[in-house]
Parts: sequence; structure tokens; C-alpha cells
Amino acid sequence: MGCSLNEISTDFGCFPNDPVGFVQKFYGVGLGFVAGLSLITLMMGGYAIMTSRGDPHRLNIGKSYIYYSIAGLLLAIFGFVFIQVVAVDILKIPGFSN
Repeated sequence: MGCSLNEISTDFGCFPNDPVGFVQKFYGVGLGFVAGLSLITLMMGGYAIMTSRGDPHRLNIGKSYIYYSIAGLLLAIFGFVFIQVVAVDILKIPGFSN
């Protein structure tokens, strides 16, 4: 399988050799990883709350899992939206266009 002109062949497949193409290829993968990790920590927080039996310390641990999971997911999503608005719509940086 041959790679295109602006890609490098590796053992893991073809990767773009320019930074913009590399980020475009793997940002969606990273965002999916963050979403999956956020889902896991949300479930851990819910489990900690359900099994706290009224213990305020365990209840606060569960709440902090849920709070930071949602905060991290929102930061990742709004970071993506910010890059799209600033790099694509406002600055029109070459390589970031749709």
C-alpha cells in the first residue's frame, strides 16, 4: 500500500509529514479518547456516590469525579470549537480549511 506524496510510511500506516495534517488526522482520535475517559470517570463517580452510604468523604469524592469529568470534557469540546472558529473562520489559516 503506497502513501500519498505528503505522507510517510510507517509500521502503523501512513502519517502526514506536515504538522497541520498530523493534527487534523489525530485530533478526532484524541477527542474520542477524552470522551471515553470522561464516560468512565462519570461512571466511577456515580458508583462512588451510590456506595457512599451517607459518608460525606466518599460522597465528595464521587462528586469531584463527576465535576472534573464534565469539566474536562467541556474543555476538550470547547477547545475544538475555539480552534475551528479562530483558525478556520476568522484567521483562515492554510491547511485548517474545511
